[in-house]
Amino acid sequence: MQKNFIEELQWRGMIHDMMPGVEKQLAKEMSSAYVGIDPTADSLHIGHLVGIMMLKHFQDAGHKPFVLLGGATGMIGDPSGKSKERNLLDEATLRHNEAAIKAQVQNFLVFDDEADNKAELVNNYDWMKDFSFLGFIRDVGKHITVNYMMAKDSVKKRLSSESSEGMSFTEFTYQLVQGYDFLHLYREKNCKLQMGGSDQWGNITTGTEMIRKMEQGEAFAVTCPLIKKADGSKFGKTESGNIWLDPKKTSPYKFYQFWLNASDEDMSNFIRIFSTKGKEEIEALEKEHNEAPHLRVLQKALAEELTVRVHSQEALDMALKASSILFGKSTTEELKSIDEETLLSVFEGVPQITINKSDLDNTENVTDFLSELTQGTIFPSKGEARKMIKGGGVSVNKEKVQDANAGVDFTLLQGKYILVQRGKKNYYLVIVN
Repeated sequence: MQKNFIEELQWRGMIHDMMPGVEKQLAKEMSSAYVGIDPTADSLHIGHLVGIMMLKHFQDAGHKPFVLLGGATGMIGDPSGKSKERNLLDEATLRHNEAAIKAQVQNFLVFDDEADNKAELVNNYDWMKDFSFLGFIRDVGKHITVNYMMAKDSVKKRLSSESSEGMSFTEFTYQLVQGYDFLHLYREKNCKLQMGGSDQWGNITTGTEMIRKMEQGEAFAVTCPLIKKADGSKFGKTESGNIWLDPKKTSPYKFYQFWLNASDEDMSNFIRIFSTKGKEEIEALEKEHNEAPHLRVLQKALAEELTVRVHSQEALDMALKASSILFGKSTTEELKSIDEETLLSVFEGVPQITINKSDLDNTENVTDFLSELTQGTIFPSKGEARKMIKGGGVSVNKEKVQDANAGVDFTLLQGKYILVQRGKKNYYLVIVN
């Protein structure tokens, strides 16, 4: 038995607003819905996953999802929730971004040709590019009044005294272009539902209004709450910026760590929104988590599920190995087995010292290496190095240094790195050129 889409979203806390009649429409027939994404980068970030998860649940309930990439709207910029206008992109950049985004969405939605409710990816540039300005204002603009457009919150905020930026005509017309997308998909694909974040309500209802006026048709809107973290900070942002789905922008290790380090206060919300696990399984995990919060059961469950879905099982295995290197009792073999990108990701921010290979070869013993050769960064003097080696507090590549006079025949990690650990928490990455 297929699940009920609205009931599924309700228990997951993923409905903010919903037009009357949505449930009746979905019960009547296999329906189509879309979520719009402006391809302003060549990767989605985790903020986009909320809309993608809505589409996933929609498809799992037997309906047909559309992902609309805003090739045209991406050239304008949506004012919703923003305080100023964003940079506009050229077509070549947009097309590159679209190809990259499609590859990522395929990890969540089924695009299989055999399925009746297969997902489709469409691009509004394909139907907007041939519109002339005069054609658009004649055929579309005349159906929506300026009074109606001015009443939208996204417009009001930008025109209020709080905003020093004002609003360009380009941005003002954004809701007409987005509304026309809905009209086009209604006409061409029989798409009757648009979904998005709660800040999109105004743009979505402009579309339903166009469909009502121009086609005498009925269309619907469902929005989800914007995710806020319990501490008030912005979801999906870290000190180093967005958490991306592209492994080149955010390594699988960092992606995994983001979910693993989420606060307990946020996890009940996060696991409902971002996991495909069912109600019973999630509630059982919550019970287990509440009995022993220090084990981070919810965080681990979600971090593992999403890392596999977005990246791969291999990427998760690498992330788990990397985590044990930093926080657990890992071995030299485990350290050798992680790739250079993960190694650098794990030890980003630790002091790095660059030395010459010839100088290393000519270094007499490990004490000289830990003090003089590494320019006093690890140990300011040979005496301090010897003292800590004697106390068992120094490891090189996860092997404890037993003898202060031992040689320096270390195996270079990835052919160029040596990892030194001083005490429990102080790491140093030595780069050998």
